[in-house]
Amino acid sequence: MAKLNLFIRICIAVLLVLGIIYVGSQVKFIFTPVLSLIRVVIVPLMLAVFFFYLLRPLINLLESRKLNRTVAILLVYLVIAVLLLGFSVGVWPSLRNQLMNLINNMPNVFTAVSAQLTRLEDSELLSGLIPADMNPAGQLVEYLNKGFSLITNSVSELISFVSNFAIVLFTFPILLFYMLKEGGRFGVKVVSFFPRRYHEEGAAVVADIDGALSGFIVGRVLVNLALGVLMYVGFLIIGLPYALLLTVVAVLMNFIPFIGAILSAVPIFIIGLIESPSTAIWSIVVVLVAQQIQDNLVAPYIFGKSLDIHPLTTIILVLAGGDFGGIIGILLIIPVYMIVKIIAVKLHQLYIRRRWPEEPQLSEEPGA
Repeated sequence: MAKLNLFIRICIAVLLVLGIIYVGSQVKFIFTPVLSLIRVVIVPLMLAVFFFYLLRPLINLLESRKLNRTVAILLVYLVIAVLLLGFSVGVWPSLRNQLMNLINNMPNVFTAVSAQLTRLEDSELLSGLIPADMNPAGQLVEYLNKGFSLITNSVSELISFVSNFAIVLFTFPILLFYMLKEGGRFGVKVVSFFPRRYHEEGAAVVADIDGALSGFIVGRVLVNLALGVLMYVGFLIIGLPYALLLTVVAVLMNFIPFIGAILSAVPIFIIGLIESPSTAIWSIVVVLVAQQIQDNLVAPYIFGKSLDIHPLTTIILVLAGGDFGGIIGILLIIPVYMIVKIIAVKLHQLYIRRRWPEEPQLSEEPGA
């Protein structure tokens, strides 16, 4: 009877949620200003949360050394400004030149790739394997043109993503400053909204979410930096053109779990193919070796078991996030999944295990 009552309650709750969703869909005009506000705030808020988890350990360390927290934050801001100045002077000119050269030479890139593929088709090794009615060179160039158009559209989406640059530039540091200044008080304020009897469980959930997000963001940055160093050294050894630019693209793409590593290998292979087929093969070898070192040595050491998400689940989440929210959805889907998972596990412990504890298993009698 108790299980039947629970089932009825769950059904009623689901029907109420569906009813609320239906009513909300009929009065979209009410939510339009809220959605517009979210679109404006989401970018600086994402950046603030990202750098909050990166900089919080440093701020806490400086505060533990008897330094005022506000002064510590301003000191870190000063150091970041100096690093950005050094980047703009030492790294950005080379990166910008490689980017502009690649954009200007894009038609020549397609021509060179087509020529290399034609040579491969005419070689004795592959001529017997390729059917006469197939034209891999033409097909690949066609795919490259489509891919270039897709990249152009993605760049346009990225430009619109940061179109309100002034808002991001001035809002993000302010949000980050107050988040760092508050420290751990935000969690206490969140717990205060819970009923008093659930304060202990609420504090545990907030602590788990905070630890999961901190481990994921800091770990992802460290893992990607390690991957970037390995790939850049490998590209320099094999003499791959645009080594710095391709490394930066690969590191940024690697923030997209699983799929980003595959997508970043495509331009690396194409640029390597311009030089020679052997360079293309060696570039893929460098990518695979760097990925294996990252996945089997660096990532397990940094993440441990904190990121317990099955690869198939990751792929489904990334595809769903991209379909629902584009770039923002892809970047947010894994952290959101982690938060929902932590809350769901805690709710299961509170309402299922406590109401229906597992019956103790009776040990079998000897000789039975």
